[in-house]
Amino acid sequence: MTDAPAAVNPLRRRMIDDMTLRNLSPATQRSYLHAVTKFSRYFGRSPDRLGLEDVRAFQVYLVSQGVSWPALNQTVCALRFFYGVTLDRAELPERIAYARTPRKLPAILSADEVVRFLEAVPSLKARTALTTAYAAGLRASEAVSLKVADIDSQRMVIQVRHGKGAKDRTVMLSPQLLGILRTYWGRLARPKDWLFPGRGDKPIDVQVLYAACRSATKAAGLTKRVSVHTLRHSFATHLLESGVDIRIIQVLLGHTHLSTTAHYTQVATTTIARTESPLDRLRLEVVPPV
Repeated sequence: MTDAPAAVNPLRRRMIDDMTLRNLSPATQRSYLHAVTKFSRYFGRSPDRLGLEDVRAFQVYLVSQGVSWPALNQTVCALRFFYGVTLDRAELPERIAYARTPRKLPAILSADEVVRFLEAVPSLKARTALTTAYAAGLRASEAVSLKVADIDSQRMVIQVRHGKGAKDRTVMLSPQLLGILRTYWGRLARPKDWLFPGRGDKPIDVQVLYAACRSATKAAGLTKRVSVHTLRHSFATHLLESGVDIRIIQVLLGHTHLSTTAHYTQVATTTIARTESPLDRLRLEVVPPV
């Protein structure tokens, strides 16, 4: 397997086809291909000629090089996929061990810190997108992928399409957020398709939100490291603190792989619109002055 696009060998092509058939995201596909290529190059042999002991030796090498736990486990995912799916060796994946990632509690912003953070974002588009992420507990990719048609002001819900695992879900539409979105929509030449348009016919790039988070954290004088995922964790924590049933929170976050939420999904969707967003408990000026 090689990184050169002009030399796509049959094994690499088969792995690409396998990943495409299973609807893995382009980013995941690139990551998996990079990991298997690196594995192959380390031994100087085609990966289909390498076995479990080679995988173990490669893992030891990565650890010795100081590779992060998330990166190490991403490699494990790639090799499990390669052996279990592409090579159809079902007995191997379970024997490729994940690293035990040190668990850290995620940073959580207080209500006051959320206000300070959002008000420190100078860009109207980025501030509105980040406010939407907090108000509805969205991932960065979900926030930038919203379309104008996904905002249902009649039912007071937001349709999140193709979230993690390519699953759709419904989340609440905060009354305060609806007002913010209307102000934003009017000021930004009324976008027709993407709610947060980027260049050409594409939505805003997630890197724009990541950069906005870094600059706003510094401008707000926060000592915590704040990302879009921090806003998502804060959304869930603030809901829990306000007494919302944890099963509803799990559904709002899209954690439908949990057995408890799979059982509860149909009930929860009838109450989502009535669940108060933590944004509605804040008093902030989230639209920058013109």
